[in-house]
Amino acid sequence: MTATDETKSTMSNRLAAYGDEALFVMADGKKQFMRTIKQGQILQTHRGSIAFDELVGVEYGSIVRTHLGVAFYLFMPTTDDRVRHLKRQSQIVFPKDSGYLLLRLGVRPGSRVIESGTGSGGMCLVLATSVGDDGHVYSYDTRGDMQSLAKLHCSRAKVDHRVTFIHADAIEGFNQQGVDAVFLDLPAPWEVLDQARVALSGSGMLGAIVPTANQMIDLFGALRTHIGFGFVEAEEILLRQYKTVPARVRPDDRMIGHTGFLVTARALIRPQVESILMADQTEETG
Repeated sequence: MTATDETKSTMSNRLAAYGDEALFVMADGKKQFMRTIKQGQILQTHRGSIAFDELVGVEYGSIVRTHLGVAFYLFMPTTDDRVRHLKRQSQIVFPKDSGYLLLRLGVRPGSRVIESGTGSGGMCLVLATSVGDDGHVYSYDTRGDMQSLAKLHCSRAKVDHRVTFIHADAIEGFNQQGVDAVFLDLPAPWEVLDQARVALSGSGMLGAIVPTANQMIDLFGALRTHIGFGFVEAEEILLRQYKTVPARVRPDDRMIGHTGFLVTARALIRPQVESILMADQTEETG
């Protein structure tokens, strides 16, 4: 290895430091812990303890051992890891759904997104990670305790500066206009379609997640008769994992099945839609 190669290799290494949120995974993969590395603190496990002071400067991806000699891998957590390890007081949007919703809603760096129903902050964290420093998330909820928890999760992921938490009911309307997407995680999302359409830019995306078919039917009915939305679609994602032992590759015995129905629609410009409808009615009666 040349001096230049060695320099590049050193620069690519990521070393643990105080303030990092780190993921500890037992070598057999059966146990995981996510903790913030703080001076003087210790990770206590059923297989021994790990002193955080001894982790500073250790390269991520390395094995670290408890005082009993049990091996854990030290990882930087992904967004998926963060969502899975969230302390939650309500059901969260699962990664299998949130990742797909990002694509369907067109969320990317620079996007401005409204979320109604902060909950425990799983989707908020995903959105804030995706919009980048040039974008922003406006998260509405009527429960201040939920928003405090979500804010803590976003702060640990160092994306809280990308989120404005608003303690308010979506029924009263949103403060923002011209946003790129609105995501509704509410018991009755059909009740705030007018408010969502006012906030959205033309061609902006509306997304909602509902757990039951009854709710989905009610949402369909409201969207189909709402002149400000069109191109309604509904989907459900089922995720099945596989055992990765080469000698016995097969599906796992358990799978993440139904978590929610994903409904999306596009925001239409009202005058244009009215003109099209009037033209269609004229053709039908002519």
